[in-house]
Amino acid sequence: MSARSWLFVPGDSERKQARALDTAADALILDLEDSVAAAQRGAARKHVLARLRERRGQAVQQLWVRVNGAASGELLEDLVAVMPGGPYGIVLPKVSSRAELCEVDHYLSALERREGLLVGSTQLLAIVTETPQSLLRLGDYAGASARLAAFTWGAEDLSAALGARAAREADGSLSAAFELARTLCLLGAAAARVQAVDGVYADFNDAEGLAEELQRARRDGFTGKLAIHPGQIAPINAAFTPTEAELAQARRIVAAFAAEPGLGVTSLDGRMIDRPHLLQAERLLELAARLQPRGSAP
Repeated sequence: MSARSWLFVPGDSERKQARALDTAADALILDLEDSVAAAQRGAARKHVLARLRERRGQAVQQLWVRVNGAASGELLEDLVAVMPGGPYGIVLPKVSSRAELCEVDHYLSALERREGLLVGSTQLLAIVTETPQSLLRLGDYAGASARLAAFTWGAEDLSAALGARAAREADGSLSAAFELARTLCLLGAAAARVQAVDGVYADFNDAEGLAEELQRARRDGFTGKLAIHPGQIAPINAAFTPTEAELAQARRIVAAFAAEPGLGVTSLDGRMIDRPHLLQAERLLELAARLQPRGSAP
């Protein structure tokens, strides 16, 4: 099942984890990085491992773990601590290069063997815009790892690296550097043939602003979004779920080309449609199929 909504949950908060498990989030990100104080990391690793073991085999939500980045000195300790729980995937922050991704792939293979897990089963979501170096290398990830499932982006760490005072203009729009980061994440995901997940909308009380950002994200090509509050889950899921009208139109486009195989151009409702329209329709139908819960009919 593809994930539309990815909810961050502090790794050291059992209360917030329990609440998150009751939401309709497609994926939970149990966090060992920014939301956990350094002094609490050891306890957080234990909490996360216990939660993973508790939910193992219950495929209601994907359980991911955000570890600390390669430069932190804590990455391997995080992985060793949580892999016995068999997480669905690892969220890797502050990725600056293809080499870092390959190194984590190597660690995961070794840990999967040690824990009796299927080698290659742990997926990776890479946060690829948090360092200036990463932005200059976003076309370099194709084929880096079969585990790579998605790219996402974030502004906070990039702000600190750039010395930027704010990531948004007075009207709420992203300033130039951060708009570029978002765009490069989207392009990099397409080049690597992985899912593009939009970053967080920090003002969780601003429902109107979230709705506008979701509309823009889906229009641009993102297929999911990070969340920091349970109240953001329902609008995110709705925004990235194809409507019946969209699916019906996509089926009609596919049928129009199927009726005249070999043609690069045909017509529908008095309008010319060509291969890019067919590709978009096929992608929409594939997305809808991936959104179906396991065991249900598409």
